[in-house]
Amino acid sequence: MATKRISDEPAYVLHRYDWSESSLILEVFTRHHGRIALVAKGVKRPSSSFRPILLPLQPLHLAFGGDAEIRTLKGAEWQGGHVMPTGDALMSGYYLNELLLTLLARDDPHPKLFDVYASVVQVIASGHGEVLQSALRAFELLLLREIGLLPLLDTQTMTLLQLEYQARYSLVPEGGLRQTNAADRASLSGAQWLALQQSLVKDAPFTATLRACAEVMAELKPQLRTLLNYHCGVSTLRTRQIMIDLQSLQP
Repeated sequence: MATKRISDEPAYVLHRYDWSESSLILEVFTRHHGRIALVAKGVKRPSSSFRPILLPLQPLHLAFGGDAEIRTLKGAEWQGGHVMPTGDALMSGYYLNELLLTLLARDDPHPKLFDVYASVVQVIASGHGEVLQSALRAFELLLLREIGLLPLLDTQTMTLLQLEYQARYSLVPEGGLRQTNAADRASLSGAQWLALQQSLVKDAPFTATLRACAEVMAELKPQLRTLLNYHCGVSTLRTRQIMIDLQSLQP
């Protein structure tokens, strides 16, 4: 039986770790094949043409083959566009990658989510810090929706009642969207949740959801953080803990 070979596949490296003295295992997010594992043989050698381009947050086209759980990298081309982010932007990119590594099953394609990820990476690389947090919240919402972990945001989850515009609602693990008291700061009005729901189903959901998130940043962030930690099975994601530790070291 012939070994299946894939060529010119849009991809990003999510994580890489040593496999031997000269080779790496890559966790890769591809557009048409989802999250896959590749062995990059000889890539650590100084003479390898792949060595300088197999980095996180860089747009690539990959060729690979094999039928095993870990396939073999055959080719890699950098698609250009931006240099490697640094500082907080780099940590934001690693945060996206941690979410994908934790929440996506292997070999489960999500082409629309891939396109959203590519858009967020462009925001990260652009250095426009004022929109970065909104872009991260939009990605979180679209990721949760794509993998079926986000309830409808225009209905109370447990009662199926429609939202009231002026009432306050919180998004909680296992309970979904439920009404809360007006003093709860980690909540949004019914009108704000409805706006988010409408943005998620637009033809260009990332742009629409980014704009909707910008209006509710302070209240939305802790709710999404709690929900993501719950589904990732952790109290704090590793990248967030690293950010906390780094901030504590600053004078």
